[in-house]
Amino acid sequence: MKESAVKKIAVFTSGGDAPGMNAALRAVVRTASYYNIECYGVREGYNGLINDDFTRMGPRSVKNIITEGGTILKSARSLEFKTKEGRQKAYENCVKRGIDGMVCIGGDGTFRGAEVFNKEYGIKVIGVPGTIDNDIFGTDNTIGYDTALNTAMEAIDKIRDTATSHNRIFFVEVMGRDAGFIALNSGLATGAIGILIPEKKDSIEDLFTRFERAEKAGKASSIVVVAEGEKLGSIYDIAKATQAGFPDYDIRVAILGHIQRGGSPSCADRVLASRLGYGAVIGLMDGKTNMMAGMQSNKLTFTSIDEAIKKHNEMDQELLKISEILAI
Repeated sequence: MKESAVKKIAVFTSGGDAPGMNAALRAVVRTASYYNIECYGVREGYNGLINDDFTRMGPRSVKNIITEGGTILKSARSLEFKTKEGRQKAYENCVKRGIDGMVCIGGDGTFRGAEVFNKEYGIKVIGVPGTIDNDIFGTDNTIGYDTALNTAMEAIDKIRDTATSHNRIFFVEVMGRDAGFIALNSGLATGAIGILIPEKKDSIEDLFTRFERAEKAGKASSIVVVAEGEKLGSIYDIAKATQAGFPDYDIRVAILGHIQRGGSPSCADRVLASRLGYGAVIGLMDGKTNMMAGMQSNKLTFTSIDEAIKKHNEMDQELLKISEILAI
């Protein structure tokens, strides 16, 4: 292999935590070690860069973390890094250690910070997409998405047991910020009667039509999965409107919340994180910068950070249609 374009790298996790971040960190550290590149872990994301909270990492410092959710380096959203003075401090701390490359594990906010930092100071940056929302362009899945999806599915399955026992209608809110990937896929996987996501124009009338159709089919209990970014209104507003339209219904609301962000990562997330962590180091060694490592059609790819942030993964229209057909 030709000589590496980087000699010392830093790695950190930033923004919302996602299951599999530790697996990605492990892959970065061990790949760097394999190619004789010095690697430093930075605690609490961009805050650690500013506060000089670096720790030298080697293969043994990431042992047994592949199974753990969250991030051993901790994560934080840094307001100070958004200022020129904050970034100057971060740069000086990198220079002090001779760091010439960074692997930034996180979502779009993390990538924006990395892009600005590279443009101002020239340190090579590669992003690794770690977010349960699956809302980053340039990778089929983001790290943490599969685990969050399975957590949501298992929770909805349990809620269904209660729904059928009491002939209740449950409105279940899942995470995903402004993206409906978790809602659509968990709703399809659990046989939800309705799936409300921000990517399609939902209406109360359409939802009521579904309930009427379910009644005619003899359904006495139902699940409606609602994405947290749904534009129709809050889950409580939607439930209230349904209660007004169907006064005899026994309606309940369940918000799954941060349970979806934690837990041991799934096999898919561990493998994805390992491949992307490795890919990020290889990318830096090849001299790449301002790029994000992703997996597309089971191949490692690099997408410009600008494109990864500005473009969006399209919602699968066929999946939406399937969910409607199968909910009858």
